[in-house]
This record gives sequence, structure tokens and C-alpha cells, in this order.
Amino acid sequence: MSCFGPADILLPREELLEKWAVIACDQFSSEPEYWAETERIVGAAPSALRLILPEAELASAGAERIAAIHRSMEEYLQGGVFREYKNAFVYVERTLRDGSVRQGVVGMLDLEAYDYRADANTPVRATEETVTGRIPPRMQIRADAALELPHALLLCDDAEDLLIGLLSRQKAAFPKLYDFELMQGGGHVAGWLVEGVVARRLRQRLDAYAAGRKLQFAVGDGNHSLATAKACWEALKKERPGEDLSGHPARYALVELENLRSPAQRWEAIHRLVTGCNAKALITAVRRELDDGEGAPIVCLCGGEELKLFVSTRDGVLPVARLQAVLDAWLREHAGSIDYIHGEAALHALCASEGAAGFLLPAPDREALFPGIAAGGVLPRKTFSMGSAREKRYYLEARKLLNL
Repeated sequence: MSCFGPADILLPREELLEKWAVIACDQFSSEPEYWAETERIVGAAPSALRLILPEAELASAGAERIAAIHRSMEEYLQGGVFREYKNAFVYVERTLRDGSVRQGVVGMLDLEAYDYRADANTPVRATEETVTGRIPPRMQIRADAALELPHALLLCDDAEDLLIGLLSRQKAAFPKLYDFELMQGGGHVAGWLVEGVVARRLRQRLDAYAAGRKLQFAVGDGNHSLATAKACWEALKKERPGEDLSGHPARYALVELENLRSPAQRWEAIHRLVTGCNAKALITAVRRELDDGEGAPIVCLCGGEELKLFVSTRDGVLPVARLQAVLDAWLREHAGSIDYIHGEAALHALCASEGAAGFLLPAPDREALFPGIAAGGVLPRKTFSMGSAREKRYYLEARKLLNL
């Protein structure tokens, strides 16, 4: 049986949508000006911005900021901000800046079927290494939250397009829930309600897809968001031993499911930025450890200079894995901090300052994803991005987390 199914989905009233939808909190973490502009656009309007904590502010956020997020959730629930759709899916079409359309379906995932650990053997697994130290700060937000808003993208390997294709071919018969332009160059998004007969048919196809599969789904985006949901669920079970929590909302997480095989899936590397370091010495060390004159290219950036080196791909080890090992070893012995950057232009701009070194990585091979994960492994943390930073999921749908 499939571990992905329909949910009781909340959406803001139609007139609130354009200021409601903001990009995933883990984007533009080194570009606070993006979030400042989002704040200006939103103003005093009800917005998902009040229900999330951008990672650009994670280190400085205190208890009062988290409490304000929780208060906003309760105020929105009590203030008539939402309309609710019971036991439903939402079919989503995201039109990207190049005109391609990324299709997905929003529903909820049973966290009992998911594990983010590298040795997991569950039907749903992480694609990348999960940095467990990043989970506790996020748990402070989710643990007492009345709502969740998803930015996690779940991937299926549906070669015949039997799942999401079922919905795309029938969307004209569905009630349209939203259709608008996303702020700050995010493109266009439209969503349709999927319930009743078609929802039941989709569940049947999901069960058929799941039958006999060791690995049903992989987390394509939002690994740490989903890991936080899992950690909160496990903590709740420990706090309430012996209690039947099988129907508790915290057992589930709202996600968007997309097809790995879709031609609109554009995967990009996530680049590395090290700041507060001796940039030239770091690049020299990376070149000494990795450059063998053949293999996959990595471009090192420092000031206005670029240096290309070639990293061996022998033994199936990804270039990003080799680079990450060198950077981690360097940072244990030298000053500096690492960040993970989406987009070449952003990395070039950030490397213009003194003490900054950047590393442009090649795009990953998505066809190898499911076989690799099924074989029992995960990729290094922040290996790939499903599209550029502005193409990430915007917060729209929500779901109640507490039995209110």
C-alpha cells in the first residue's frame, strides 16, 4: 500500500494568494536582501512569511520570534484566513521562467514509512546526507506549531506517468483553486482540487505503483524539513508511550509529489561557498587534493579569478563527494564557514569579496538516483537542486498539525 495519500488541505482565501505565497525558507540564505524585498512586498497582509523562519535568519532568531510564528498560525486559523478541503489532493502546475511546466500533486506522507538515516531501508528515504545538527532549531518551530506548510518535494520513478499523468489529462474537469503569478520572479502557479472518484482512482494507482517496490519515493527537495517532521513525530511517541497516536496529524507531513521522469525536471548542482578564509590557500589545497587532469570539471572562484580543475569519477564516487571531504577537512583545521549556493551568478557575486572562495560543480545525473538510493546509500549533503533558487516550491497549501 502507498504511504502517500489525500489530506485535509487548507488554502488561503483567493484574494490573499499573491502576497501569501513565499519561497521555501532554505533559499537565498546568504542573500538577506531577497527576504527584505519579500517583507516589503507582503507588508501587513496575511502571508506564509509570518508562518516560516527563513534560514537567512535562523541563527539570530530567538524564542520570541518562534512564539510570534505560532501566534500567527493560531490567529490565521481563528481569523477566517483559510478555506479547507477534506480528504483531497491538489494537482499543481508550476510554469517556470523558460516556459516549461512542472507538474505535481499535493498530499500527505506517512512518516512511519520514512527515515532520513543513511542506512535506512524504508519505502521513503532521503536522497542526501542529513545534517542532524540542523534539525533541533527547526524542531522548535514545528513541535508546538498548529500548522505546517510544505516545501518538500517527493519524487516517484513513474516511467509510464500513470500517477500525475492521470491528473494532468483530466484537469479540465477539476475545480480550479488558484492561478496567479508568484512574487520575485518565481513564475506562474495553478492548482486544481482532486477529490471524489478521481482521488480514489489515484489512490488505487498509488497502491499499484507501490506494490513490490523496495523504494517507493525519494525526497528530492526539503530533506531537512521532512527530517524535522520525522524527529518531531518520534519525540511525540516517546512523550506519550502506550497511547494510540495512529490518527494524530503529526504522524503525517504535507508534501508535493513529482515524477523524476518528467522532462520539466531540471536538476542543478548546489555550489559551495567558503567565507572568512584564506581563499587562495584553500583553492591551492583543493587543487592539490583533487585535480588529476581528467574527469568532471569543478571551477574554483576567488575574487575575479577562475581556475578549472578536473576531478576523477573512478569507483563511482561523485565529484561533489570528493570536494566536500576536502572542504570539511580544511575547515576542521582553518578559519572559515561553508554555505550552499544555488545559481552560478549568485556564487560569482558572493566570491567577489575578500576571503571568499567558491566552487562551481557539474550537474548531477538524475537517472542514477533511485538505483543508487535503493542500493543503500545517500548522496553528500546539498548535492543537487531541483531547478534554480527561484524555481523552488512556494508555500501555498497548509495542514493542521494539532488536534484542535
